[in-house]
Amino acid sequence: MTIQARTMGAKPPHTGSAPGVYRRIMKLNVVVTEPTSNPRATPVVFVHGAWHGAWCWTEHFTKFFADHGYASYAIDLRGHGASEGSVKWSRISHYVQDLRRLVLELATEPVIVGHSMGGLVVRQYLSRYRAAAGILMAPVPVTGAIGATMRVILDHPGAFLRANTTLSLGPIVDDPDRAISLLFGPHMDPIDANRYAEMLQDESYPAYIEMIVDLPRASRTQDPILVLGADSDAIFSPAEIKATARAHDTRAVMYGGMGHDMMLEPGWEGPARAIIDWLDDAVPAVQWPIVPSNDRP
Repeated sequence: MTIQARTMGAKPPHTGSAPGVYRRIMKLNVVVTEPTSNPRATPVVFVHGAWHGAWCWTEHFTKFFADHGYASYAIDLRGHGASEGSVKWSRISHYVQDLRRLVLELATEPVIVGHSMGGLVVRQYLSRYRAAAGILMAPVPVTGAIGATMRVILDHPGAFLRANTTLSLGPIVDDPDRAISLLFGPHMDPIDANRYAEMLQDESYPAYIEMIVDLPRASRTQDPILVLGADSDAIFSPAEIKATARAHDTRAVMYGGMGHDMMLEPGWEGPARAIIDWLDDAVPAVQWPIVPSNDRP
């Protein structure tokens, strides 16, 4: 297995306006994990959620997928991890642009896995572009993040007030105990939970507002969709996850005793295996190259 960090945007393209005039492109960090054996033609792109980065996938998932023949690309969205930019005024549409830049560098349309806010990024992406398949893990519900907002207001009113007065989502997770209670289930190892909590970062307030008011219609998504959720998710409820699956004409695969960060929880192999089995059984076409598509009208 080969793991490397790739920087997109190191060579800025010519603008076409005048000889020697270039437009600088924001550098985005992508962690690439090559398959260990029996490589498959279709890659998998992993999109993290709010407060996270590519690291949440490279802990377990990317190696697991490499061992099953999938090349994986875990992106740090702008302002996250090792990517350039700031989250201060970033919007979901900006994160979709980051994802599109990565996909256009690939030889074939990938399977795209999105967690939480990353699930909304994937849904917005699939409302405009094609992919081999979309995997939504504990995604922002089709009804938006209003339910999560009310739960945070009731359970953590001080943190919510600071988030609104600073126009920053950082205060929601700046206390390790609060972050752990929101992101992890009852079986999470305290040492691991604290380590992950220390890796969390600020998140865009405008993106949060869009999670409430700017949601894509599920009917615009033409590609196969798999939805996974956790029964002990303190951010998005099982009912919300199941409603999201129904909107996409499928059923959610739910995991008991797991929290919001399913890819980091004990038992992460369950969701990872479910994705690979679903790709093998329900979407066999992803074993072969798919011609890249243009923007949808």
